[in-house]
Amino acid sequence: MAYVGILGHGTVGSGVVEVLMKNADSIQKRAGERIVVKRVLDLREFPELSYSGLFTKRFEDILEDPEIKVVAEMMGGLKPAYDFVSRAMEAGKHVVTSNKELVSTYGPELTQTAQRMGVRFMFEASVGGGIPIIRPLSQCLSANRVSEIQGILNGTTNYILTRMGNEGLDYHTVLADAQKLGYAEKDPTNDVEGFDSTRKIAILASIAFQKFIDYRQIDTEGITKIQMEDIEGAKAFGMNIKLIGSARMDESGEITARVSPCLVPHSYPLSGIFDVFNGVLVKGDAVGDVMFYGRGAGKLPTASAVVADIIDIVKKSDFKAPILPVETQDIVPDTEAASFFVRSAKPVEEVTAALGECDTAEFEGWTAYITQPMTEKALLQKGEGLALSMPIRVITEE
Repeated sequence: MAYVGILGHGTVGSGVVEVLMKNADSIQKRAGERIVVKRVLDLREFPELSYSGLFTKRFEDILEDPEIKVVAEMMGGLKPAYDFVSRAMEAGKHVVTSNKELVSTYGPELTQTAQRMGVRFMFEASVGGGIPIIRPLSQCLSANRVSEIQGILNGTTNYILTRMGNEGLDYHTVLADAQKLGYAEKDPTNDVEGFDSTRKIAILASIAFQKFIDYRQIDTEGITKIQMEDIEGAKAFGMNIKLIGSARMDESGEITARVSPCLVPHSYPLSGIFDVFNGVLVKGDAVGDVMFYGRGAGKLPTASAVVADIIDIVKKSDFKAPILPVETQDIVPDTEAASFFVRSAKPVEEVTAALGECDTAEFEGWTAYITQPMTEKALLQKGEGLALSMPIRVITEE
């Protein structure tokens, strides 16, 4: 019998308990022994649940229980998650987490603690929900030199952009619907301002490039400034707007990273990902382009990834826990030229005289433009006085 302690009984935590109990027989076959939830830590009480007797408000009830060998943390945030996870590993317990903020902030330190104590620190569910991506990057693609990762890493923003594009609804209307459906929090800042995606791309880049990337250095732009005119203009050029997190390492080893809305051609792999789904595109020198797609968030998809990590630990598989490198590397400014989408109500001749040759799509009272490749700094300088909309980077197929 393998006993597990659960930290946090929110959306994901309750999903982990549900999966472990509902699929107990099949999980036992895969793990080689029965996996049993022994304690659930939460400050709230759940008298209506069949397993209400498992709840405790004291972390020490899990920490000091010698039978509990695996601790699954789904509390979110840094406090008290960091303290609890550190103490659990110091006590010789394996830890599984879905907490991207914890991993992106303290990942290297926690990895070192796990190695020193001879336990595993597993975090597959911290990126992409139920999509397996940490394992492939750490193991299956390890023979490759990964040059770039691009991803739609946040289901909330993808849902909002999908409905804006398909139904012609404005941002605030769709956000309110997303909150009613539980796709967006009451305070949606982390999602809609791009911070959630930033932490996730930092984790992926750290594993792929084997240098720890501080998410706080990544240029981040969310979707709050996207207008319906941007959606309409993108459609006119045969493109969709997506919030893309990207990280790239050049031949010299310099790393650039950003999170921002992008225009994506319909033929591009990330273009056809809609609603709450996520997708990650990995570019390796040997394998080429590899695409990972699935539900990037939600109770059961994320719980699926958490439970998979628990199974790996219990069955003592040969898979080594992913390592977040201690060595850090600063991100360099992205000075690569790119085409940009902008809007303006100024006369077309005036805009093209300043920006140069552009693809155009004219609407009543305004015109959409896709520029020739240039840096964003150059675009802003050339466009001064033209009342341009927020520049949106255009992804081109290579």
